[in-house]
Amino acid sequence: MPTTDLALWLLPATLPIALWVSYTDLKYMKIRNKACLAMAAAWAILGWPAVGMELWLWGFAIMAIVLVLGFLGNMAGLFGAGDAKFAAAMAGVFTGGDPWFIAMLYALCSILALIGQRLARALPFVRAMAPDWTSWTSKKFPMGLALSMMLILYLLAAFLPKG
Repeated sequence: MPTTDLALWLLPATLPIALWVSYTDLKYMKIRNKACLAMAAAWAILGWPAVGMELWLWGFAIMAIVLVLGFLGNMAGLFGAGDAKFAAAMAGVFTGGDPWFIAMLYALCSILALIGQRLARALPFVRAMAPDWTSWTSKKFPMGLALSMMLILYLLAAFLPKG
């Protein structure tokens, strides 16, 4: 579980970025480089006071590893380059977290985002509210939605009762 300090420092900065990523991925099927840079900057600026120097530095190492793995996954056609860059940019937030919790949260958010997006695009009144959204007709899935959900829920988990 994340610490309350981590959530208090990072949630105010990362929540608008995550919502922006969700919106642009649903509307355009693109995650903007500016969003990835903003997320990385949030870690660079706020990570140190949130988790301390050692975990903050580890966060950059994890971001680099995720970036390399993300580009390999992109080259293999598993997901888009924007997904890979955003996953890397947000990876520092998970430094020091429980790997099993993080993996389960990723799986849950991926499933919920897929079901939610597919259900929304099947409903005529939803499509009428946003008729120009590329994700309604794309065969691909807007993974930024799942990644953003994962980030937000992870940080919100810090406020759950312990024990």
